[in-house]
Amino acid sequence: MPLPAADHASDLDRLIVCAMIDVGVAFLLAQLLLAALIWKARANSTAISLPRAARIALIVSLVFISLELFSAATLGRRAWGSMFSTASTADSVKAQVMGQQFAYYFRYPGRDGQFGPIHVDKIDPSIGNYFGLDTRKDVASRDDVVSASLVLPVNQSVELILNSQDVIHSFYVRELRVQQDMVPGMQIPLRFTPTRIGKYEIACTQLCGLGHYRMRAYLEVVSQSDFQKWLHQHER
Repeated sequence: MPLPAADHASDLDRLIVCAMIDVGVAFLLAQLLLAALIWKARANSTAISLPRAARIALIVSLVFISLELFSAATLGRRAWGSMFSTASTADSVKAQVMGQQFAYYFRYPGRDGQFGPIHVDKIDPSIGNYFGLDTRKDVASRDDVVSASLVLPVNQSVELILNSQDVIHSFYVRELRVQQDMVPGMQIPLRFTPTRIGKYEIACTQLCGLGHYRMRAYLEVVSQSDFQKWLHQHER
């Protein structure tokens, strides 16, 4: 895995390492137990009956699975909660992510800090209206910033609202350790804090059609000053 670029990434990396250790230990114990049962049965074919062996195998399996689920729930709860359960703060940078076959588009609220409403009937990629904005009637839509790339400031909390226009897509950035499905008809919040300046690929990990292989975009983490400069340059 590449170097982590988000505040929760170290927790997820630790979870992966612990899960691999748990699985490795459980595998070795299971093989040793299997070898012991085979050895005992070989020495005395009547030493253990088949129903008893099945009960032992079932109990051992349940113990191993329970330990795995407990470890995953305990170690991953903090990282999961930081992305989905924490409340949005006033200083969070907010952006909407729209997935469609086969591209991502992003929208930022303008100076008023409000997103304009989405009119489904007005969505028209041929004229660049990916979010169905009506700038003539909706005042809040007039200063919204729409972009084909996602630019975020470093060391500042971010809240993304994930949307899908047609089928299930996915928002995956491996450096941020973020992977979340984008479901039509749902607005899914995703919160994190980028900690490393750089340019990272956003990929779709759901098979969303024949052009799935080319559905990608880029997330660029920049300094606070560069982010404000970029935002002002793209404001209407």
